[in-house]
Amino acid sequence: MRSPLTVTGAQRLREELDNLKSVRRPAVINAIAEARAHGDLKENAEYHAAREQQGFIEGRIQELESVLSHAQLIDVATLNAGTRVVFGATVDLADTESGNEVTYQIVGDLEADLKHGRISISSPIARALIGKHEGDTITIQAPAGNRDFDIIAVRYVG
Repeated sequence: MRSPLTVTGAQRLREELDNLKSVRRPAVINAIAEARAHGDLKENAEYHAAREQQGFIEGRIQELESVLSHAQLIDVATLNAGTRVVFGATVDLADTESGNEVTYQIVGDLEADLKHGRISISSPIARALIGKHEGDTITIQAPAGNRDFDIIAVRYVG
């Protein structure tokens, strides 16, 4: 199954992939070569740390290449779902009890970043939002109990 990915999210992943290939990979290769020059590899902590870092970098490169080649890219700016919440929507919510407002964009699993207001399509909040409309009230099951939110606005911004 192809996982959804916004065009903006795909661009961020491509930039990370480019950085890994053109900056971080050559740097760790140089670090390995330098550590080898110090002699005995069995007791060389710098060498082992650099090899471990190389493994992480190569694993992330493979993961990003796989995700990007199998992703279903969705251009959020071209979506015309009106006030209905679908993948890619940016949704303004208000807590019915406190009145506190939050804004989330529903994105693919790999591009989710709560600090920047991007939540995964598979998250409980996103699952509660999908298919609802502006003006609806949703209930989200939180560890501290159920919380109700009003959907204030739904927009589609690339």
